[in-house]
Amino acid sequence: MSSNQGPENDGRLIYRCRVFDVFEGEVLFPNGRSSGQSWIDHKPCIAVVPVTDEGKLILIRQYRHATRQVLTEIPAGAMDKGTETVEACVQRELAEETGFQAKQLVKLFEGYLIPGYGNEYMYFFLALDLFPLPLPADEDEFIETMSVSFAEAGEMIKTAQIVDVKTALGVMMAESWLKQNGLRKTAA
Repeated sequence: MSSNQGPENDGRLIYRCRVFDVFEGEVLFPNGRSSGQSWIDHKPCIAVVPVTDEGKLILIRQYRHATRQVLTEIPAGAMDKGTETVEACVQRELAEETGFQAKQLVKLFEGYLIPGYGNEYMYFFLALDLFPLPLPADEDEFIETMSVSFAEAGEMIKTAQIVDVKTALGVMMAESWLKQNGLRKTAA
């Protein structure tokens, strides 16, 4: 693909940054109709739900300028380090954002986040058997960590203290996986 061609239908590059490109162009639909569209070509990304040996979630709080607020989230990030594997990206982001890595990673889900206007594809993981291994945070990140129970996280979702969709989905999938595998008996 040349630098001015989109990922499909020969779009025109409008904007490029480290993680995504924005394209515009005439899009031909499967029914033969066409329409002017804009779309985002995004690098794949990961989200990880770190759970301590005590069964607590490690969440992060960070300022998100697009929302103009500090959000409570699970660690996440783009696969923007060359030929990095999905698992290596999970471990890197976990270390950068929480100061831990995991002896066990469990893939929970993968799929598109914003298919209406972009191809951002996210891999969700559960991180278990955590051990300290901090990496420096990215220069544009100002993160603090917090430890909460699944019950507390559920209440935070219900009361809109967690408004990040990937976090709500990740927490619910992690809790379900832990229960199904006999590692979590109650929702407390």
